[in-house]
Amino acid sequence: MSSTLVLPGRFASLVKFEHTVFALPFAYIGALLCVRQVPSAHDLVWITLAMLGARSLAMGLNRLIDAQIDARNPRTATRELPAGRLSRAQVIAFCALAFALYLTSCFQLNPIVRWLWPIPIGAFVVYPYLKRFTWLSHLWLGAVDGLAPVGAWVAITGRLPWEAWALGGAVAVWIAGFDLFYSLFDREVDLEQGLHSVAVRFGVTGVFWGARALHALTVVLLAAVGVGLELGWLYWLGVVAVALLLVYEHSLVRPGDLRRLDAAFFTVNGVISVVFFAFVLAEAAT
Repeated sequence: MSSTLVLPGRFASLVKFEHTVFALPFAYIGALLCVRQVPSAHDLVWITLAMLGARSLAMGLNRLIDAQIDARNPRTATRELPAGRLSRAQVIAFCALAFALYLTSCFQLNPIVRWLWPIPIGAFVVYPYLKRFTWLSHLWLGAVDGLAPVGAWVAITGRLPWEAWALGGAVAVWIAGFDLFYSLFDREVDLEQGLHSVAVRFGVTGVFWGARALHALTVVLLAAVGVGLELGWLYWLGVVAVALLLVYEHSLVRPGDLRRLDAAFFTVNGVISVVFFAFVLAEAAT
């Protein structure tokens, strides 16, 4: 009985449930912008459940595929699978349930989603293997998360105008940019294990320049969405807020001083997604 009671917490830790704040608000942003108002409760509920299922499946697959790599890394050796707090069979069952939730949710949305649902699944499976071959895995991860607003957009309207792709692109380069910072945590271990990342390929300085370029592009793409949709001043205040928060994030860390890397990666990026969502919600509600 006691084991059963702790399982939900272990599964929540397995998928880093708290990191949902990075992608879910942008799915809602896509839903808000595609109709320029608050969507129906039906669409919002099923988009939320689809995101929950998809993200849980993605993280579960990642943990299964990378279990041996995680076991050899002191930072990740305490994760649920390497530490033995969850078995492979339990994680496989969890992934099956997450997939069922995702698929069920997709079939409650726009009919076109019934044909598009395999695309994220394929991307989820490919991502964990990329670090074994290329440092471009950061961009792939960004593209996977960038599907959140694009998926919400098509789930409601059945269409994908260029503004939807620009919004997805903004999320993609934002995620890829802070994932470059994240790669600094494992640079030495990745070198030892022959794994690939921007930190391994281009060093700490390369990580900083790459993150700056990607985050500058994030602001450019968000601005393009605002121009294309002819959005109002509340949206533009949100873009300015994102830009200022990204500048602040980059001020927290510098080559040779990574003491505040955790704050830059987790705290500031969570604030960015929530703050921008708040401005877009206010724009849609006016």
